[in-house]
Amino acid sequence: MNNKLIQFFLITGTIFSQEYPPPTDLVTIPTAGTLMRGSYSLNMRILDSGGMIAGLRAGLTDRFQFGLSFGSPNLIGDDSLRWYPRPEANIKYLLLDETESIPGVSLGINTQGFGNYNDADTLQRYDTKAYGAYISTSKNWQTPLGNTGFHSGINYNFTETADKDTDLNLFCGLDLELNPEFSLLLEYNAALNENSMTARTIAINSGGYLNAAIRWTFVDHFHLEMHFNNLLFDKNKVNYFKREIKITYIEYF
Repeated sequence: MNNKLIQFFLITGTIFSQEYPPPTDLVTIPTAGTLMRGSYSLNMRILDSGGMIAGLRAGLTDRFQFGLSFGSPNLIGDDSLRWYPRPEANIKYLLLDETESIPGVSLGINTQGFGNYNDADTLQRYDTKAYGAYISTSKNWQTPLGNTGFHSGINYNFTETADKDTDLNLFCGLDLELNPEFSLLLEYNAALNENSMTARTIAINSGGYLNAAIRWTFVDHFHLEMHFNNLLFDKNKVNYFKREIKITYIEYF
């Protein structure tokens, strides 16, 4: 009887799991997953205050992906249009494949931050810093509902150092499939590189960034996400968390 139950859960988990590979990112943190060779993704992130970031990534091999992104913190609105200072890079290489006993491990660089870009000489950074160089790990399990993944890593931002906060940072998160269309995402960015006196002048988090999202895959290759960011906001500075939207389209060459 027990063996039959186990077989049932494995079969149903396989049948009803999503048909696309595990995510390459959660809300903001990188996972160990990469795009498959010959595939590419187009994504658009709609930020608060009318901002927008558009990105293109391509799987050059089954282990290596490369991408670029660019945007504006106030693309939609009635004030003077501001662009980010440069296109940003997203590079990832899958170093170790995931097995039943060990997680997958990837090395990567992501220089895209979020929010406004503060160009004062003592800042020269995004409101929320990019992850920079990182090592990420991912472990996935099949459940009766679908795939569940746990992800964690360590990062060092080497491009936004004018605020003199160059500490290593930690992050972790999980994705949970509810059915073939809907998934829940939850992540925590410790923001250890945003706690110097200068960095704290613009930081609106309290003890790191806790972000959550709902992902809806309503047609093949097309994902719509609703993000709820900075749930640990600093109540002395703001009285709200950020609500954002991300649209992703994945296709093959």
